[in-house]
Amino acid sequence: MSVRIIIDSACDLTKEQADELQTTFLPLKTIFGEEEFLDGITLSHRQFFEKLIESDCMPTTSQIPPHEYETVFQEVKEAGDTAVVITISSKLSGTYQSANIARDGYEDCIWLVDSENVCIGEQILVRYACRLRDTGASAAEIAAILDQRKKDVRVIALLDTLEYLKRGGRISGAAAFAGGLLSIKPVIAIADGEVAILGKARGSKNGNNMLREETAKCGGIDFTMPFSLAYSGLDDSLLQKYIADNAAMWQEQVSELPISTIGSTIGTHAGPGAIAVAFFATPE
Repeated sequence: MSVRIIIDSACDLTKEQADELQTTFLPLKTIFGEEEFLDGITLSHRQFFEKLIESDCMPTTSQIPPHEYETVFQEVKEAGDTAVVITISSKLSGTYQSANIARDGYEDCIWLVDSENVCIGEQILVRYACRLRDTGASAAEIAAILDQRKKDVRVIALLDTLEYLKRGGRISGAAAFAGGLLSIKPVIAIADGEVAILGKARGSKNGNNMLREETAKCGGIDFTMPFSLAYSGLDDSLLQKYIADNAAMWQEQVSELPISTIGSTIGTHAGPGAIAVAFFATPE
């Protein structure tokens, strides 16, 4: 009997990365007009941003339906295995509810964890679950530990443009226009399972400073736990500038920085040019 980790594409692991971690990868759907894609399978992160930049229509994402979870749950049960299901925040998607509906009749082998996060915040929780699995923890033990430690996950991000928040109706056209003139860069976080605005920086340099300050407010990064940096769009130049500006933060801690790309779930609203850091806060 083995322990399986079942994840969704909102964690922004690529299908290849998910396979390397020996997880079961279920994609959300990304919809451009009448075109529907499987996130991370028929539409890569790069292809998503190419379409986002070129398209006049605002894409949407669709949750994983219950029957897709039930198919996997049946496979787990028939194999005599157990599984931990980690989902995007229930406040941002109905995916957790789909998994909960599908779990009916599989309570003896399936454990659910609402990550209360998305993107690389969800991803580092997935990586921690894989670490626990590889040390021999049971599915029940992994789920209990994740439910406790997910409260320590911090995600802080800097947006490069307000255009896509405007397109999605999150801010007015006038606010986006004024923000563009003033080079306003919103700093956002995931708080209590939802996106929250921490502040607004004037220009990328001040934005990078604010990211560093917000990280310090959390007690800094616990480098004994999974962490990740990420960028959205077609190039990582803004992220590389942030890394260089904050070299002292990781120079003595790690030899290589884990870098991910942001996919459609958050990328739809963040647009290209966003950078983010996700980590477990240092214990007090």
